Amino acid sequence: MAPHLLDLPHHDGSGLYVSDREFTLGEVVTVRLRVPRTFGETGVLLRVSRDGDPLKLPARLVREDDGERWYAVDMPVDNPVVSYRWLLRRGRDYLWLTNRGLFDRDVSDVGDFRMTVFAGAPEWARDAIGYQIFPDRFARSAGADTRPAPEWAVPAGWDDEPAPEGDAAVRQFFGGDLDGIAAKLDHLQSLGVNLLYLTPFFPSRSAHRYDASTFGHVDPALGGDEALARLAQAVHERGMHLIGDLTTNHTGDRHEWFRAALADRDSVEGGFYYWAQDAPIDFARWQRSQADQWGAAVETVVDGLPFDYVSWLGVASLPKLNWGSAELQARMVTGPDSVMGRYLREPFGMDGWRIDVAHMTGRYAADDYYAEVARAARATVDAVDGLLVGEHFYDLYNDQLGDGWQSVMNYQGFIKPLWSWLTRPDTDLRFADLPLPIPRRPAPAVVATMRDFDGSVPWSLHSRQWNMLGSHDTARIATITGDPRLVEVGAAWLFTYPGIPAVFAGDEGGALGTNGEHSRSSMPWDQIAAGGGDRWDAATFERYRSLIALRRGSAALTDGGLRWAVVAADAIAYLRETADERVLVVLARAPWEGAALPGRLVGAGERPELLYGGSAAGTPELRLDGDRLLVSGDGPAVGVWRLTRA
Repeated sequence: MAPHLLDLPHHDGSGLYVSDREFTLGEVVTVRLRVPRTFGETGVLLRVSRDGDPLKLPARLVREDDGERWYAVDMPVDNPVVSYRWLLRRGRDYLWLTNRGLFDRDVSDVGDFRMTVFAGAPEWARDAIGYQIFPDRFARSAGADTRPAPEWAVPAGWDDEPAPEGDAAVRQFFGGDLDGIAAKLDHLQSLGVNLLYLTPFFPSRSAHRYDASTFGHVDPALGGDEALARLAQAVHERGMHLIGDLTTNHTGDRHEWFRAALADRDSVEGGFYYWAQDAPIDFARWQRSQADQWGAAVETVVDGLPFDYVSWLGVASLPKLNWGSAELQARMVTGPDSVMGRYLREPFGMDGWRIDVAHMTGRYAADDYYAEVARAARATVDAVDGLLVGEHFYDLYNDQLGDGWQSVMNYQGFIKPLWSWLTRPDTDLRFADLPLPIPRRPAPAVVATMRDFDGSVPWSLHSRQWNMLGSHDTARIATITGDPRLVEVGAAWLFTYPGIPAVFAGDEGGALGTNGEHSRSSMPWDQIAAGGGDRWDAATFERYRSLIALRRGSAALTDGGLRWAVVAADAIAYLRETADERVLVVLARAPWEGAALPGRLVGAGERPELLYGGSAAGTPELRLDGDRLLVSGDGPAVGVWRLTRA
């Protein structure tokens, strides 16, 4: 049988281990450590940072029973970000427990537990289930048929397959609109989601709309300002929330600010962008490097005008914003009259924003206004108790401390490692950020990756990360796995893991897609109404709906801590725990050897209660055998059990 990990010490930032949810400077917080009786520690200390120097505090034993010992330390919060770790003595030797695990050697502080005085995501986000909508592809209202297609568009039939690359992928126009979304809210409520995220709704020259030509109004092709106001009202009447998508890194090259800048480089708007003559690096070399990276030609003239400005990844249609301009910050993100603030006010009253390529915002060569922009945006969103989600493809250790983004799209800490466990062997599909096929890896490597990335941020942020199985920039999970059983395994992981679980529209019906553009498929409403078809699997929808209901019905799954129990090559098991509930999650991608867990995990006089069992995948067997809790080695399989309840 596979060994379990429950004979190791454990701490996380959840309520079982930390006395408060939010912290203030100067406060003293009680932190607790769980140590199995068999571990054999001879002493416990807490090392906590104070003004850059480590403070060592002895832990006191506060509780002991047949299975484990609990230690506690009253820890001062003397800095806005406090890093800490546990030291466990074993005779003359010692071990460190950090957010990345237990080490019998000295390790970098990067993986330390961290606590911040900055407020977390709004309270309403605690039980949020996100749903991402690409407006052009979700639903068409009757009004959509009365509007002409934009002049840049190549109209497509609603059931056409999205183009996977090239100019067609940018210009293909399906004609979905905001009133169409409002008309399908019954579907979303039936699924169980309660937080809608719309990709951009501003006028542009593309189907994706990340090349805005103005932030002053909603694209008429989507129904205009009035349609957004109607949608927001309809969403709020159902007790749901709505966030939009804003490009703070760039505008479109037809944007009114950029056109004013082209007309007069010395204008206020001219200071909103970077130009070749004042770029702080060799502009021609930079252009060549971007073109080489993406396999494109080096353009010098675009639409008869010189391409002498910095742009996102060298794409001429996306000129990069220069956040050294105080006027840009005022117009874009600061206060209720900024672009960001305007749509948070009535008649729209949106509940927050997702920020496109947030990790690049404000950064160019020697310039780095990133933190300044993130904090200004956060203040504007906080004023309405809103949610601020950043797109972030890379390591966010220094980018997510709590005073900026409250959550990020968790590509590195969730999507990529999960894909590498569930992908088809010998796949030719690629990660969005790497020109390499997705490798198939065993669970120990996958979990270590998740712990590396999720363990680099405070629990208040880790527990609200925007976790997905894919997005409008990636392949679809059904294509990644090629197996509905593994789709169910992935969905069960998504809805039982800490964070805000989010669905890209169509995944709940088994949508396919080989890359970001190809995944931007339309919703097959005729097949949905008919109960299924070649583009809609009703059984997958029922699994998603059941898993969402499971998530929302369990305090442990919504807000509990995370303890890894088994990490075998083809199976994982973890516990989600609060003071009142313990839930065991077992996920297997293939048959495995099974495991024996401590029987004390089950409450006295209780029996494990199966909350969810696989229907496409199988359901593993779980049974008490004396002082052992035996998990069978079935796979692919999904099993979720409640082991204790108040």
